Amino acid sequence: MSPSPGVTRVPSTAGVTLAVHDLGPAAAGAPALLAHATGFHGRVWLPLARHLSGLRAWAPDLRGHGDSPVPEGHDFDWERFADDVLAVVDGLGLTGDRPEPPVGIGHSKGGTALLLAEARRPGTFRALWVYEPVISPNGFDPAPDPAGRRGNRLAASARARRDRFDSFAAAEANFGAKPPMERFDPEALHEYVHHGFRDGPGGVSLKCRPADEARVYEMGGHHDAWNRLRSIRCPVTVVRGSLVAAGPAGLTAAVAERLPQGHLETHDDLSHFGPMEAPAAMATSILSAVNGVAGAGPAGGASRGRI
Repeated sequence: MSPSPGVTRVPSTAGVTLAVHDLGPAAAGAPALLAHATGFHGRVWLPLARHLSGLRAWAPDLRGHGDSPVPEGHDFDWERFADDVLAVVDGLGLTGDRPEPPVGIGHSKGGTALLLAEARRPGTFRALWVYEPVISPNGFDPAPDPAGRRGNRLAASARARRDRFDSFAAAEANFGAKPPMERFDPEALHEYVHHGFRDGPGGVSLKCRPADEARVYEMGGHHDAWNRLRSIRCPVTVVRGSLVAAGPAGLTAAVAERLPQGHLETHDDLSHFGPMEAPAAMATSILSAVNGVAGAGPAGGASRGRI
């Protein structure tokens, strides 16, 4: 297992305390806050963060994930993930006396949480980079059952998820042998398992409880981020992978168009898990956005603007 970076504890709302990981790489660099997807945790960003030269990367375990537990019966309203984002910004002092606000980097639910936080408190971030945020005009099931049956397919899958293995090695072998994690960068897969499971009698078990993950999915269509996108004034790079599979990727163009300074970027060789599949390439995309490197937008006439 790789050495654990520094961990800071930050209080959030509803009695939740967040674990926040200092992922470097620049000890005195401009701050960046990395927000993970449902079912993951902060340390899964580590291989990407290694390539963020000039940035000081902080990655929280959002509530119910990693080392940020919640009590039984927590409702997982997605506004609470925005609470977590703002709690980390305040708790780490990422605003205030600094010459400029931090950069926000988010994947799926994490990207939505960043957008909700910026809409609630404009100026929290100087720029956002969000990979397939979960946002729809009317609220939606992020993964409806293709056969048309009622219910949320991702929630059902989460509740049925195997949550115990004999060892970390057994868990890593299991996930690395099948989609979607078979395409993960090896270090990202390693971090997912070795921080996402806890050791105990008889083996290792998931820190993010299957019932909690399922509830997050069920609440994914009940926030109002779509209605608040026009109030977000900072530059936002909206990134998507392939449109082969149904899901948030199909709405990224509409999200980018609705944002006052939204810019769409596509990577057709990647899936919904692009930041874990190609961390170096995604870090290059982030640094291009942060440093204002212009590029042609491949869809809808959108182009990369200066951030």
